[in-house]
Amino acid sequence: MASDETGYGQSVKNLLQDRRGGRPGKFEKARDPKRVILRLAFYLKPYAPSLITVTVFIVAYSLLSLCAPWLMGIAIDRFVSGDGLAAKDRHGGLAWIAGFMLIAYLLANGFQAAANWIMARVSQNALRETRRDLFEQIQTLPMSFFDTHGAGGLMSRLTNDIDAINQAVSQNVTALLASVLSMAGILAAMFVLNHWLALASLIVVPLMFAFTRFVAVFTRKGFRDLQKNLGELNGVAEEAVSGAKVIQAFGRKNSVIEDFRAKNNAVFEAGVRANSYALLLMPLTAALGNFFVIVVASLGGWFALKGVVTVGIIATFINYGQNFVSPLRQLANLYNSIQAALAGAERVFEVIDTESEIDGASSAGAVFRGDVSMRDVVFSYVKGYPVVRNFSLEVKAGQTIALVGPTGAGKTTIINLLTRFYEIDSGSICIDGTDIRDIGKKDLRRNLGLVLQDTFLFSDTVLENIRYGRLEASDGECIEAARLSEADHFIRQLPNGYSESLSERAGNLSQGQRQLLSISRAILADPAILILDEATSSVDTRTEARIQKALLTLMKGRTCFVIAHRLSTIRDADLVVVINEGKILETGTHQSLLDRRGFYHHLYMSQFKGKEI
Repeated sequence: MASDETGYGQSVKNLLQDRRGGRPGKFEKARDPKRVILRLAFYLKPYAPSLITVTVFIVAYSLLSLCAPWLMGIAIDRFVSGDGLAAKDRHGGLAWIAGFMLIAYLLANGFQAAANWIMARVSQNALRETRRDLFEQIQTLPMSFFDTHGAGGLMSRLTNDIDAINQAVSQNVTALLASVLSMAGILAAMFVLNHWLALASLIVVPLMFAFTRFVAVFTRKGFRDLQKNLGELNGVAEEAVSGAKVIQAFGRKNSVIEDFRAKNNAVFEAGVRANSYALLLMPLTAALGNFFVIVVASLGGWFALKGVVTVGIIATFINYGQNFVSPLRQLANLYNSIQAALAGAERVFEVIDTESEIDGASSAGAVFRGDVSMRDVVFSYVKGYPVVRNFSLEVKAGQTIALVGPTGAGKTTIINLLTRFYEIDSGSICIDGTDIRDIGKKDLRRNLGLVLQDTFLFSDTVLENIRYGRLEASDGECIEAARLSEADHFIRQLPNGYSESLSERAGNLSQGQRQLLSISRAILADPAILILDEATSSVDTRTEARIQKALLTLMKGRTCFVIAHRLSTIRDADLVVVINEGKILETGTHQSLLDRRGFYHHLYMSQFKGKEI
């Protein structure tokens, strides 16, 4: 729609360049991860009781996991190296200790399994709501949003980014909390056993956290860049698949492959960087873990010689030391999915936070007569590039208005403003004396029948695509609409007639057939105001004549706006409005404008080379 506006194309190109990395743009801004986590927590808030239960279970199995090393230390001190005990007592004591350890492990695993099961249900409910909010928000966004945000990028948010959040929340939240609690519990247990040895062991802990925090900064940025490049790759792939016929027709297969290869390489490089940062934590934590054991073993051995600690306590400390490194290493493994989730959540919330389409007051049940008044309308797609300038037009109900002008004159933009696909900068547009900004968009568009040059049909049956114009319509009404639009004949020749399923974008129909179905859909809607934007541009002359006959019947009693480059199709219009550069140059009937020998006469003569038709 915006493609016919002078000055606008370059501006959008600049905006797209911002998004793709040419200059710093909105989607490359760093976001506060704490804010993103709080936003994610908002979706988990309704499930607070379940989360409390999960937390209790995690605390339970974290505490039970601490029992095994403690029991092992008791076994060493009392029943292995203890003096004065008979062999029978030693064996019995070790058996009891082993039994307690087995019970502790079984209970810990049971609590862990229960926590994971509850968390899986909670996380999937929260993600379902996040996905729902994102999709519903996309449906409310203004058309200007889609001018600068490709379909591939938005699909990436609904798929890749949501999946990244899913991987982190559903699978790793419990592991993250368990790891943190486990480390805290281990530190507490070590201080209870021997505070001097615990203090000595803490030398390694700040180093572990410092390395983790340092690498995390680069990891988060790496995964944010990876998600951004994935979105661009999806955009290229989506266009390549949707535009396969055009690519083949113009022999651009190699250039598309090169474009995809470049984006694929960008994803590869971003993925290598992101995962390299994430995987860097594993060897670092392993080295620090070994250092931890060395410190505990060396210092513990010296304390043992001094009689400060027992061998069992040293063994317990070494076991705790290894267990302390294990959750830290697990955190390192989680960084991959956690950072990808944060980057994905940033992108999801950016869309959710985008200002929705402005709507007017509710006007349920409003029925229009069709009077249209445009007064001093000014509009710009991009600030500083006005494409409609002081546009004023008065249309009476039932009149047919033809909008004529060269490519880029602003004809389609006028229609976009009438339907409130875009909001005007200044001036007013009224229908039946009511400003359209005071009319609910649902009510406004229910009274507008729109047939666009670019036809979009859904992957459904022919009948359901026609019914899209009025969902409560009966099968008979749909068939009658097809008959009026001259589509009934070709539909009945399809293998399954009206039950024929259309492929994606109706690729199994010709362009003309798709246009006929689009017209059928508009006829079924029975609008007060009919808008035909190059409605017959994609059909042959014979089919066009049949459609014109049906449209003449349909247009009776309705206000009609007709955009057509074929000037022969608008000779019978009540008023021809000649537009250029967003301004009205001439108005009048077809013949009066020819007699004036002005801009319209020049357009007409250049098209037909001076021959009357």
